[in-house]
Amino acid sequence: MEKPIIASPQVTQHILNRFKLRADKKLGQNFLIDEQVVRQIVAAAELSEADTVLEVGPGIGTLTQGLAESKAQVVAVELDTRLLPVLATTLEGYDNVRVVHGDILKVDIMEEVGVPNFKVCANLPYYITTPIIFALLEKRLPMERLVAMVQKEVAERMAAQPGGKDYGALSVAIQYYTEPEIAFIVPPTSFIPAPAVDSAVIVCKRREKPPVEVCDEALFFRVVKAAFSLRRKMLSNSLKNMGIKSEQVAKWLELAGVDGKRRAETLSLEDFAKLTNSFGEAVK
Repeated sequence: MEKPIIASPQVTQHILNRFKLRADKKLGQNFLIDEQVVRQIVAAAELSEADTVLEVGPGIGTLTQGLAESKAQVVAVELDTRLLPVLATTLEGYDNVRVVHGDILKVDIMEEVGVPNFKVCANLPYYITTPIIFALLEKRLPMERLVAMVQKEVAERMAAQPGGKDYGALSVAIQYYTEPEIAFIVPPTSFIPAPAVDSAVIVCKRREKPPVEVCDEALFFRVVKAAFSLRRKMLSNSLKNMGIKSEQVAKWLELAGVDGKRRAETLSLEDFAKLTNSFGEAVK
């Protein structure tokens, strides 16, 4: 018997009514009701029967169903206890899906996934998008690609190039670990309740190694954070937030070959790498 498509207004509303559910604003829940969007997300993940995909926050199983139809093995991590009986019902019959109750920031992902390589697919709650993405990237998990639906402006920041207003610390961090590309935009009408902003699906292909070599990754991200801490100021001012004096900053910029009058948003990953690798010499 063919299962009803969850990604439709009628089926979604039926599920919400049956289980007496309402979207939890605190958890950033908006339910996807557009079957075409689900198909596009699954296509962007480039899944095959041989793949394992980790889904973050399956909700009522809307995207999970699309992932399951690809024949890949699906591991879906859900935090909201209310949704476990819902998922047990909506995903019944899909023997290639396993639902894990837990917080994606705390679960042992490698243990749950159980394979050496996997992909990640998620419709991420807006309020916790960045912490989840960073947690996945910083753990250096062996994920081939991350496909995520996020707020459009966040996607634009992730993919932004130097010189624009969207370019910032998030852009540098995402591009250090991955090659991000916005796949398509999703309008508010694709959800109930409709969010106040557009969403976007972004595809992040994991890099085999970072595009720049740095002496200390933790220091690299400290430098990036300090540079963007006073976004409207020149580097000669903002870099003092590294806890060093003006004359040390001047020496540091000279060693790195970076003009102190520039603003952080004009710096490439290569510029940040130069600053990182010359920091020790400048402040000794």
